[in-house]
Order: sequence, then structure tokens, then C-alpha cells
Amino acid sequence: MSRKHVFTSWSAQGGLDQLPLAGGEGAYFWDFEGNRYLDLTSQLVNVNIGYQHPKLVAAIQQAAGEMATIAPSFDSQWRADAARMVSERAPEGMSKVFFTNSGAEAVENAIRLARLHTGRHKMLAAYRSYHGATHGAISLTGEGRRLGSEPGLPGVVHFWGPYLYRSAFHATTEQEESERALEHLRQTVQFEGPDRIAAIILESVVGSNGILVPPPGYLEGVRALCDEHGIMLIADEVMAGFARAGQWFAIQNWDVKPDLITFAKGVNSGYVPLGGVVLSDEISATFDERPYPGGLTYSGHPLACASAVASMQIMEEEGILEHVRELDRTVFGPGLRALAQHEVVGDVRGLGAFWALELVADKQTREPLDATRMAAIGRACKAEGVWPLTMANRVHVVPPCVITEDDARRAIDVLGRALDSAL
Repeated sequence: MSRKHVFTSWSAQGGLDQLPLAGGEGAYFWDFEGNRYLDLTSQLVNVNIGYQHPKLVAAIQQAAGEMATIAPSFDSQWRADAARMVSERAPEGMSKVFFTNSGAEAVENAIRLARLHTGRHKMLAAYRSYHGATHGAISLTGEGRRLGSEPGLPGVVHFWGPYLYRSAFHATTEQEESERALEHLRQTVQFEGPDRIAAIILESVVGSNGILVPPPGYLEGVRALCDEHGIMLIADEVMAGFARAGQWFAIQNWDVKPDLITFAKGVNSGYVPLGGVVLSDEISATFDERPYPGGLTYSGHPLACASAVASMQIMEEEGILEHVRELDRTVFGPGLRALAQHEVVGDVRGLGAFWALELVADKQTREPLDATRMAAIGRACKAEGVWPLTMANRVHVVPPCVITEDDARRAIDVLGRALDSAL
């Protein structure tokens, strides 16, 4: 039925052979034949509190029993609570939240907010980035997925962000990479006209394009550059937020406050579609007397907001942020870095429960590992009951944030053995 009737995203429809899922619990899911897999994907890096958490399911059921839908033109207790809780976990001075149905819609509204607040039209975004598949979001996206949707949104300019392993700036140290990437961005701003740039958007930690953790000083430098020219800084936290990087928002790993934060995915582990934008008080004040020209039928939907409230409560009650930081320190950091000795592992990088191994055919030339050998690694993991996330020449290790220490160690052991399949 799926092959006949479902049009699937990012896929050639004729070659699809997807696994039907029957259920899941915690960090595991299983198929209809009883095969059980430890999930290293979190679906689309969003099931942060794991599958079928009973308190989250109960919260959705309760909200549905009270009032299953409430339009944005009415107030809702669930929406108010969710907005308060998100803003309380954001940097100080970001008191209001605009709810959307997805991360892409959050980015679309962040673009609009930045343009209306500044009166400028240009948007700067990194080449190695993914911001969503709607018109504005895919235009901001720097990687190849945007090409099929061009021409895109007018006024979008791309720049190179830091990526030491394949440095565009011929850097050899993190300090050099940070300094040179910032100088490149400064020159881009100057040539594009600082007084025409509404915002610079970046993923606090680049997700789909390789789990690229910014080098020390980079985010601080971008903030300073924005302040110098009255440019808004948008932190895209759709993938990196809500415990994934060990904080409520990944940017809180650095001493940087953005003007707008986009979020989705982990805010409620994807149980119900939900995204949003956290606004600085300065930007929200722009619309105190002036209507905001945007809206969504399901903005702040009660079932979605109820699930977000429950999710944040669960994260606090169960110490999930602390658990992720401990996994980083004792398991993922040392365990994955130890795999760097394998001859096909070129680079290991990440933080929290947000890691990637970049695989190469030759460590000297850094030639990416080919698709055939990457597929062999995937099959080897699945044969041992671990479901990996392979993207290009990388294996991303992004399990539900509730994964146990024992399961995390087992996943690393399985991955280590699977790397031999690529030899």
C-alpha cells in the first residue's frame, strides 16, 4: 500500500524498500517480524526522550480529552504553559514564543521576523547547512538538497563556515579555522552591504552536514559581527536543541545569546508535529503596536503543546540533560574517539548525544568512503541489531537521549566491528 499510494520525501519512488515499524520503547524499535533494533538515528534525530514514553502519551490523551483543537485566535492553557517553559529555558531576555508545526516553518517565520524588525532583506547562511524544505528554508540551505528547488528566495547569500577536517581556509588548528572563518564572514558581510543584511542564520552545531561543532571563539565572533552592524543572529536549534547537545539549546554551550532561536524535533520528541521561534524581547516589541503579518491554523495546537510541556517536565524529572552530558564524558567521547585508530575513520567529532564518524578510503588524501562500502557498514550494524544513520561518507551516532550506558557501549562495539566490513 505504501509503494502504491504514499509519495515519500527525498526519494526516487520506484526504488523504495522501507522497513515497516510495528512498535518501539525507549531506545529500541522493532518490525512486524519481531526483529528488534537499538536505534542510533532517533528517527530523524528527534526522538530525544525515546519511544512511547508513558507520561508523554498520557499528556496527549489528556489534552485530547479536554479540547482536541484550539485556534490561535483563542487562548489555550497548554499553549501558554509551553511558551512559558520554552522561554524560561532560553537565554535571558527571550520571553515570547511563536509556535509552528515544524522546524522549516520556524525558519520561515524567523526570516520574516528578522526582515520586518530590521527593514532589511538579505539573509546570510552557511554552505554546509540544512534549514528545511519549504521555500525560504530550502533557499537558506547551503548543501545540494536546495538545488532542485532553485531559483529560491531573493536576497539569500551563502558563506563558508568552519570545518577544520576539510578546511576551506587551509587552517591547521582550531584557532586558525575560527579566525579565518570569521574573517571570511566579515568580508562577505562587507561586500554584501552590512546595512542590507537582516540576519545571519546558522546551526549552533551543524547537524545533517556532519555534526560540525564550532571551534572556540567562532560563535562569539559571529555575535560580535552582528552587533557591530545591527544584524540579527538566528540560531537554528531544530536538531541540536532539547538535550541533544547536553543543554536545552546547544548554543548554551557557549556564552552567546542569539536574537531568534528556531526549534522543533526534540521539544516533544516528534510525538505530535511542533516547532517554533523564540524571540528576543527587542524583536517581539516591534510588534506591540504593529500586527505581525503571519500565522498558521495550527499554531500552538493543544495536543502538540501538551506534549511539549510533558516532554520538558520528563527531561527535568529524569535528569536527561545530565544523563547526556555524562554519556558524552564517559561513553561517547572516549568510545567513539577510540575508533579513530581504524583505518577507514578519518575524523570523529561531536558532543552530548550528537556525534559523527567521517569515513575515508585513504587517511592521507581524505578521499570519502564510497557508497558501496558505506552500505556494507550499515548492513553489518543491522545484522547485530543496531540501526545506524549513514549519511554520505559518515555514520552519525544520534540515539535517543535516554539510551543507557550499557546500550551506548554496545552500539560503539557493534559499530567498531562493522567498520571492518568496509575493508
